[in-house]
Amino acid sequence: MHQRTPLQPDVWAPNVRHVDVVVDDERLAMTRDNTRPGWWVLRDELEPGTRYSFSLDGAEPLPDPRSQFQPEGPHGPSVMVNPVLFDRPHAWAGRDLRGAVLYEMHVATFTHDGTFDSAIERLDHLVALGVDAVEVMPVADFAGTRGWGYDGVGLFAVHRAYGGPSAFLRFIDAAHDRGLGVILDVVHNHLGPEGNYLAHFGPYFTDTHETPWGPAVNLDAPGSEEVRAFLLDSARQWLVDYRLDGLRLDAVHALADDSDTHFLAELSQSVAQWETEVGRPLMLIAESDLNQPSMVSPLGSVPGAKGMGAQWADDIHHALHSFFTNETQGYYVDFGPVEVLQKALDGVFVHDGSPSTFRGTPWGEQVDQDSRHYDAHSFVAFLQDHDQVGNRATGDRINDTIAPSQQAAAAALYLLSPYTPMIFMGEEWAASTPFTFFSDLGPELGPLITSGRKREFSRMGWDHQIPDPQATSTMRDSVLRWDERKEPNHARMLDWYRQLIQIRHEQPDIMNPALVQTTIDVKDDDTIVMRRGRVVVAATRATDRSIELDLGPVERVLASWDPLAEGAGAEFLPSGALIALLKSE
Repeated sequence: MHQRTPLQPDVWAPNVRHVDVVVDDERLAMTRDNTRPGWWVLRDELEPGTRYSFSLDGAEPLPDPRSQFQPEGPHGPSVMVNPVLFDRPHAWAGRDLRGAVLYEMHVATFTHDGTFDSAIERLDHLVALGVDAVEVMPVADFAGTRGWGYDGVGLFAVHRAYGGPSAFLRFIDAAHDRGLGVILDVVHNHLGPEGNYLAHFGPYFTDTHETPWGPAVNLDAPGSEEVRAFLLDSARQWLVDYRLDGLRLDAVHALADDSDTHFLAELSQSVAQWETEVGRPLMLIAESDLNQPSMVSPLGSVPGAKGMGAQWADDIHHALHSFFTNETQGYYVDFGPVEVLQKALDGVFVHDGSPSTFRGTPWGEQVDQDSRHYDAHSFVAFLQDHDQVGNRATGDRINDTIAPSQQAAAAALYLLSPYTPMIFMGEEWAASTPFTFFSDLGPELGPLITSGRKREFSRMGWDHQIPDPQATSTMRDSVLRWDERKEPNHARMLDWYRQLIQIRHEQPDIMNPALVQTTIDVKDDDTIVMRRGRVVVAATRATDRSIELDLGPVERVLASWDPLAEGAGAEFLPSGALIALLKSE
């Protein structure tokens, strides 16, 4: 890894004859760094705030690949950020986020102003809700001002529309002051289609592997050592310099790497070293559709272990979503029945070596309930996330499809499950606003995004009016309406989520990460009973009948979606969910 000397630009450009730093109209010649092959360095320092670019062999100036701020976007000059910005006082000792309640948020649509500073004003809401950590969708600089962030091209820079690096630092410190951890979503498997100049500097990409985005990020071809260091340095910046508590790694199954040591394993090794250096816990969360327990197994424990602290559990989402909505098209084809939901809640992966109809092949591996290498906290469970809402044709949330009692039941199952739960922003009050896919690409790519999305959903049989991703109104309509939390139906759902999270925090059996400690029983086609030690969760999708329960000797009812009649116990489940504490033996 390479740590840049503050205010002294350098750049890896192994295949050029000379490099200049361009400041205004002045060109400052760089010299080769004899200690690092392929590197160029400017011997003089630049003043903080200086706007600069690199010219390769006299060509048009390009932004710094390691720029920390691009005030004019990815096509403009970089800014030399004052390193003093990162030398701020702090008392944050960190916290273990495995098993914690996570909250996924998108900066631009979290508040009306769409900045980190305005997001700070809503952190107290998360504290009152009982959230333990915020998971921020990508902030790496991207083209335009509107987007989800997964088309980032400046992997060291904080997007200007959100407030840049200083605003992100203020947000992190404000969260820590309230006891909230902060996780950042990062994308290492590809870069966006606009403003990506890395290939001009060196072999950052390779044709050795095929990807949906074109040439793969070079992790195993000639020059890959520096590319891997580039990604590791970016990760270190977020975790060490910005003092984040973890990284969520996007689509790691798309990291094509045939090296002896997979990039994820190298990243895991590095994070363990940084954890010792900073003296606080650091977490890596993988998004992977491989359904392989080795992803969360410690390095060296099993063949192919990647050492991730946790991974998203898509099968749990699919099982919950399909069970409560009755949607079984596309990748939901193998989901829906209560027995499938039972399998997901009991063993994480529905496709655990079994045939996947959607993929047309057997998929995944079975989770070992008695494994010494991982536990339930190693898997992140959720009812909604940015993909599962935003990649729908109109960005509709699950509360647009199912009854409030059904959302209450689904929430009880995942928030009180043995897994690490994650709430998608606004879910806690059944927000009325959609979360739609939106972008702000230039005149060449923008129309292709618009037509491509319409074509994609038309093939899927959607007759809806698909929002134009490029229209400013599409993002604007996705902004949360915080005032609706006071409306009766929204307030009721918010109170329910608060109750569930409070139970999670207060009941030791709920926080037990042992997979074998949970049993899942099917009551009928609509109803499931999850037992977590002394805590029992009964949940139903039925809305037209009361379910007779036989939970055993109940000490007290901890929560019920429908108020129980005076003197009533836990004999019947009217609708939604009921959580009871059994008498101790």
